[in-house]
Amino acid sequence: MKECEVLLSGERVDSAQLEQLLEARKAGECDFLLVDVREPFEYEAGHIPGVDLLRPTSRFQEWAKPLVEEYADRVLILTCRTANRTGQVQRTLQKLGHPRVIDHSGGILSWRGEIEGGAYGGD
Repeated sequence: MKECEVLLSGERVDSAQLEQLLEARKAGECDFLLVDVREPFEYEAGHIPGVDLLRPTSRFQEWAKPLVEEYADRVLILTCRTANRTGQVQRTLQKLGHPRVIDHSGGILSWRGEIEGGAYGGD
């Protein structure tokens, strides 16, 4: 089993593992969505390069079920500031039926790689 598959089969990844996964994704070796669950002002102040979706926890009730339905076939890695919010969101998304949700343990405070700033340019 490739290292990417091993990391994506667990419940948590730390920042070093997430960095490995992002590099592997760039190389086309694995597939997942990185979902930041912080608020827009937090995201704009600094975020991990490679975030695919910004889904603020304050609006969780609006996006949780549609996210599970739309991305049921994709591995989701959740990140926030300290991993407090992601742990809660992870458990709820699993209860809603998403089969593969991974918590970025330590959150962005434990991230040692590059940080980007700026407004979210996604959906």
